[in-house]
Amino acid sequence: MRIAFLEDEQPQAEVIKSWLHSAGHSCRHFAKASLFLKEVRRESYDLLILDWELPESSGIEVLRSVREQHDWRVPVLFMTNRDHESDIVTALTEGADDYMTKPASRVITLARIDALGRRSQQEGQGEKLLEYGSYRFNTTDKSLTRNGEPVELTEKEYQLALMLFTNIGRLLSRNHMLEAVWGVGPELATRTVDTHISRLRRKLALLPENGWRLKAVYQHGYRLEKVTDPNTG
Repeated sequence: MRIAFLEDEQPQAEVIKSWLHSAGHSCRHFAKASLFLKEVRRESYDLLILDWELPESSGIEVLRSVREQHDWRVPVLFMTNRDHESDIVTALTEGADDYMTKPASRVITLARIDALGRRSQQEGQGEKLLEYGSYRFNTTDKSLTRNGEPVELTEKEYQLALMLFTNIGRLLSRNHMLEAVWGVGPELATRTVDTHISRLRRKLALLPENGWRLKAVYQHGYRLEKVTDPNTG
C-alpha cells in the first residue's frame, strides 16, 4: 500500500517506517501537520497514519481537514499515546477507521494495517468479472470488452484502466499510478502516465457523449467520472 505517516517523534517514526518497508509498503513520513496536509492535497494514498499530539496542530484537527477537504474514502489509522476511552470515541466519531495506542508491536501494527487495506481494497478486486456500464473486465485473463467487443490493451494499459474504474470519482495522483502500475516512483517520468491516459481515453472512448469523463486535474493527476447527463460534457 501507499501510506502517508504523520509522526513528530523521529525515533518512533523510523521504527514504524522500517516495519512498513519490510512488509512491502511504500511510506512517506511527515513530522509537521502542515507538510502532511500539503502532501495529501496533491497526492493520493491508500492509507493515512496519524499521531494525535503534534507541535503545531493535533491529529484530530488533521483528521477533520482530511475528511472535510480530501478523499473521504481513504482509511485513517490513529497511532498515539492517548489511551482514554473518550479519545478513542472522539477519533472514531471524527472519521478514523482504527485506533492504536503506543507502544505498538510490529506484528499487531502490520496486522491492523493489512486489515484496513483489505477493507478498503479497490471495489470488487477479488471478483473475476467486473462490470461498469458497457465495460467488462475479466481479471483472470486480464481482458476488457466494451459493448461485448474486445479492446486490445497492453498489460500496463489494462492495469491502469482497472485502477481507474475501481476508483471511479476518486482523484488519483500521477505518482500513485506510477507506483501501483509500474512499481516505481517519480524517477520514471510522469509523462509516461499522461501518454497511457491519452491512449486509454481513445481506445475506451471515455468521452462525455458515451457517459464517461477522464478528467485531468492540473498538477495533481486524473479522475474517472460517470457522466449522468452527456449534454453537460
